[in-house]
Amino acid sequence: MANNFSITATMEPEVARPGINVLAALFGLMLFTGIGVGVYGFFVGHEHVYNNTREVPWGLLISTYAFFAITSTGLCLLAAISHIFGGNRIAPLANRMVWLSLVTIISGFTVIGMEIENPWRMAIWNVISPNPTSNIWWMGTLYGMAVGFVLIEFWLILTRNFKTAIAVGILGAFAEMAANSCLGGVFATLPNHPFWYGAQLPVYFLSCAFLSGAAATVIFTHYAYVIRRKEIDETAFFGIQAAAKVLLLMLVLVSVATFWKMVSFYVGGQELGRASADALMSGPLSTNFWLFELGIGLVAPALLLALTRLRSVAAMSTAALMALVGMFVSRMDMVIAGQIVPQFAGIDANLPQYMNYSPSGYEWLVAFAGIGLTGMAFLMGERYFGKIFAAAKH
Repeated sequence: MANNFSITATMEPEVARPGINVLAALFGLMLFTGIGVGVYGFFVGHEHVYNNTREVPWGLLISTYAFFAITSTGLCLLAAISHIFGGNRIAPLANRMVWLSLVTIISGFTVIGMEIENPWRMAIWNVISPNPTSNIWWMGTLYGMAVGFVLIEFWLILTRNFKTAIAVGILGAFAEMAANSCLGGVFATLPNHPFWYGAQLPVYFLSCAFLSGAAATVIFTHYAYVIRRKEIDETAFFGIQAAAKVLLLMLVLVSVATFWKMVSFYVGGQELGRASADALMSGPLSTNFWLFELGIGLVAPALLLALTRLRSVAAMSTAALMALVGMFVSRMDMVIAGQIVPQFAGIDANLPQYMNYSPSGYEWLVAFAGIGLTGMAFLMGERYFGKIFAAAKH
């Protein structure tokens, strides 16, 4: 078994057409513009570039980080499961999933790095002053470990040490799953925010991870063939179809979880939690909730997959894209809805019904930096590691 890696043995120069290079440059521009905004915020103060306040300290950048982190977990888990058991139709897509898992978690770190006022302190004190009682400490530590494991796994795949890669991939999957659980726990253990508080969120986040991971697998596999101007071969089609089956199942499960979560606030839930649910049902977040989170993100893709019976790649890819848009908006709705209800509502008559928060233009630019990094890394991955991703080479 070869241990030496040669970039010429894995790259596909034909992917580097002028149009693809321009697209990669545009993604790179999104990335560096967002990083530039983040660096600008370090100098002038985050309060001058972001719309977060003492009452709503978490905003778009936290939800964007959660979106990328959850997607990375789903990709890592699906890749690990398919690698472990083998012989399944999604397995030929797993090498690309490992790369995308690494890319999406780094995209999430990039976004949250621009959100934290002093990210270098986090990196230092996380190591020299650990706090095992903190969900945030565990989340950061476990996702950091996961990055290391997935990076090593991908290198082992490149050098064709597949048995060792599977073992390291299992460790990465456990680290990602635990980190994803702690990410849910960051919200679920805050009793002053009843919209988040409870045991549901960590499990809900895991369901969303499988949903987002399956959707990303469908989309990027389809796009990999689009940028090559090639017809999807039978192996890749069956792989996309298998991922779409996982997506359809998770769309149903997440829909059920969303239904019962909302119902729970109207049959005995706390008043503040019900006020947050009202913000989604009929308040300032209602358009996001009904149109994007439910309509575009859950109902429409489920119907599209069911009606086409998973026979059309274009339909599966479109459904996957809609699902990812819905997951992005869902994370934003969850983060904002849990904070915009004043903590002392009903006690202080001068408080508004809802606190005002809408992402600033600067926040959107930083969020787009994560999308830019993911897009650019995907295209670069297809160019330099394309032969490793090919289904026939698995």
